[in-house]
Amino acid sequence: MVNAVVLLQIEHGLINETAQGLAELKGVSEVYSVAGQYDLVVMIRVPTNDALAKLVTEEMLHFEGILNSETLIAFRAYSQHDLESMFSIGME
Repeated sequence: MVNAVVLLQIEHGLINETAQGLAELKGVSEVYSVAGQYDLVVMIRVPTNDALAKLVTEEMLHFEGILNSETLIAFRAYSQHDLESMFSIGME
């Protein structure tokens, strides 16, 4: 599994529309609207690097209003949720 974070700067007034459209793409697990240098953070989980390349360079390009992007490919994923489930003994 390939995990990536894509940071996007979006044209003013198109943030909500763009976020909703991106969230519908296969391979996009979450889209966050954030404050700061970037407007949207897109979490991607796909099976291969080729699938990531296609999603970022082909499918995401169809969205109007994306002014700038930065893609961060994860080497490893660490999650508090995953750690808790590994050490859980069936307690709720």
